[in-house]
Amino acid sequence: MNNAQELLMAHFDTFVVDHGKWKSIISDELVWELPYAPGLGHPAKLTGRDEVLRHVDWFIGAVEDFRYFDLHISAFADSSMAVAEVKAEARIKTTGRIYKQDYVLFARVENGKLTFIREYFDPIRAAHAMDAEIKQSTT
Repeated sequence: MNNAQELLMAHFDTFVVDHGKWKSIISDELVWELPYAPGLGHPAKLTGRDEVLRHVDWFIGAVEDFRYFDLHISAFADSSMAVAEVKAEARIKTTGRIYKQDYVLFARVENGKLTFIREYFDPIRAAHAMDAEIKQSTT
C-alpha cells in the first residue's frame, strides 16, 4: 500500500478491530491534527508515534462497539494524499450513551505509511456522549 486512498481504507478497516495491524500502517513521525479537539480539553495536534498511540489508546479504551460506516474516500491527483468522509457510532463506556459522529479526514502518506492526518469532527456531539464540558477557545 503506497497510496493515501489505500492507506485510509486500511486505517478504517483496522483502527479498532485490528489495532496491532493499524499500528503497522502509521509512521513513527505521524502528525495527527484534531482542530476541534481542544473543545473537549484534548490537544489540537499529536506529534510522533508515542503521543498518537497514547491518545488513540485512551479513545479505544473509552468506547465500546465502535464502528465506521458510510465511508467515502476520494483520491487527489497526487496519490500521496486523500480525503475521507465517514460516519461512526459507539457506546461511551463511562456514560452508556451512544456516540454518533461524522468525520472528515485528510491524509498524506510517505514510504507506505500514514504520515499526516487532519481529522474534523463535531466536539459537541462528543461532549454530549461523554457528559463532558465544552471548553472555551482561547483564540
